Amino acid sequence: MPHMVIVGGGIAGVSCAEQIAESSPETPVTLISASPLIKAVTNVKQVSRALTDFDVSEQEAASLSALYVNVTVLHAEVTGFNPSTQTLDLSSGSAVSYDRLCICTGATPKLVAKGNPHVIGIRDTQSVACLKEALSRARRVVIVGNGGIATELVYAIDGECEVVWAIKDSSIGTTFFDSGAAKFFLQGLTGKGSESAAATAATGTDGSSSVEPGSCQVFAASKRMRYRAEDTSSPCVLHGSSTLGSALGPDWCEGQRFSKAVTSSEKPSVQIEYSCEVADICSPDQGLYEEEATKSVTNSSQVSDWPVFIRLTNGRVYGCDFIVSATGVIPQTLPFSACHEIKLAEDGGMCADSSMRTPVANVYAAGDACTATWPFAQQWTQMRLWTQARQMGAYAALCMLEESGERDSMDFCFELFAHVTKFFGYKVILLGLFNGQGLPDDHELLIRCTEGVEYIKVVLYQGRMQGAVLIGETDLEETFENLILNQMDLSSYGESLLDPGVDIEDYFD
Repeated sequence: MPHMVIVGGGIAGVSCAEQIAESSPETPVTLISASPLIKAVTNVKQVSRALTDFDVSEQEAASLSALYVNVTVLHAEVTGFNPSTQTLDLSSGSAVSYDRLCICTGATPKLVAKGNPHVIGIRDTQSVACLKEALSRARRVVIVGNGGIATELVYAIDGECEVVWAIKDSSIGTTFFDSGAAKFFLQGLTGKGSESAAATAATGTDGSSSVEPGSCQVFAASKRMRYRAEDTSSPCVLHGSSTLGSALGPDWCEGQRFSKAVTSSEKPSVQIEYSCEVADICSPDQGLYEEEATKSVTNSSQVSDWPVFIRLTNGRVYGCDFIVSATGVIPQTLPFSACHEIKLAEDGGMCADSSMRTPVANVYAAGDACTATWPFAQQWTQMRLWTQARQMGAYAALCMLEESGERDSMDFCFELFAHVTKFFGYKVILLGLFNGQGLPDDHELLIRCTEGVEYIKVVLYQGRMQGAVLIGETDLEETFENLILNQMDLSSYGESLLDPGVDIEDYFD
C-alpha cells in the first residue's frame, strides 16, 4: 500500500489523516506535527447540505494513533524537502519517505512589528495563553485588525482594560459583513449580544467612535430595506518561539476569560479608530510621543508610564500596555516553497488544482497553506477559514487515495460557500457571494433588521439569489441555501421576500 504522509497537525492535516484512515484502514498514514498537540474536530452537526457546525478540541497527538491503528504521528519539524527522492528531512535528524504527500502547514500571523516584545500575534493556543496573561495586568490594549480574530477579541475582553481598536476600513468586520451588519453588531460592545438591545456607536467626523452606554439607537424592529449595491449612502506570534502551534478553531474565545480583577460592573469603553493603519510603534525611551499621546478613553491612566506607544495614520497616538496584531495571516510554505517546482500564488499560498495537487508529482496541499487555482463555481470563493481547511483536508485525502491521484468531479462543498460562526454573541451564517463578491454593480440587496434580534441580508442579481448573511436565530439557512443553488427567479416577490409576516421557510419548502 502507498505510504501517505501529511505535514501539519491543524484542522486540514488532521482531517486529511482521518479521511484516509476511515476510507482505507489498510493504508499507512504518517502525520508530522510541529506541535505536540493536534486539532481534532468534534461535535459535528450538519446544519444543512452545505453547512456544517463543529467544535475544535486540542488533543495529545497519541489520541489520533489510538483511534486509527494505521496512523502514526511524529512530533517534529520538516527541515528539508526532496521531491526527487520523495523524502522529508526532520528536525529530529531522521528522514521520512512518502508515496504521496499532503502539505497542510497552515499560515502564520502577520505582525505589525516583528520582534517587538510589546506586540502579540494571535494564532494558536499558546499565543492565547500569552494574551490572557498580559491582559491580567493591562490598563489599555490596542487591537489592530478587522478580521474574525480581532472582532471576537474586542467583544471578549472584559474587566477594566480599555480597548482601542484600529481598523483600516470604514466599518468593523468588513471581511464578513457590510456596514449595516456592523452597526447591528456594535451594540454588542455594550449590550453583550442578543440578550440586550443596546445602542450603537455614532461615528465621528474624525474617523473615530467611542462605544459607550447611552449612544444613539439605530434600526426600528423589523425594518426592511432594498437598495442597489452602488448606493453607498444606505444604512446599510508569539515572541521567543519560531514554531507556532495549530491555528485556532471556531469559537476560540468560548470559555476564555480575557480580564483582570473586576472592581466595576460596567464594561469599559471601546475606542474605534476607523480608516487607519499603524504608522509607527516606539518605546518610551525614544521620547517621541509621550506629549502627543491621546488621553485615556476613561481619563483614568497616566500618559507617562506606558511601555509602548503607537501612532496611527490618522495622526492619533496612544500609549498602551501592549498591542495585539490581528491583521491576517501569511501562508506557511517553507521549506516546500524552496523547491522551484512549487508555484506560489499572489497571496503566497501554494497553487493547488481541482484535485488539490501542486505541480510537483505526488504532492498535494490543503488548508491555509494553499491557494485554489481551479475555475470556481459561481457561488464559491476561497477564504482561509477553519470550515474550508476541514473540507480541503478531507477532499485532498480522497484525491490521494485515487489510483490516478485525481477525482473526476469535485466535492459538493466547493459548489457553494457556506460558513457558520459566532460574532458578538450572535450566530452568523454566510452563504454564497454574501458580500456580492465579483458581481456587477447593479446587483441588489434586500435587508431585514430587528434590533438586538436578527439581521438578514440577501444578495440578488437579475432576480436570483447569489448570497446571504444571516445573523441571529433566523432558521432560514436551508431555505436560502436551496434558493441560491436552484437559482430560482425571485423577481416577482420583491421586498416581500423578507416580509417578517411571511413564513419564507414554508413558502419555499
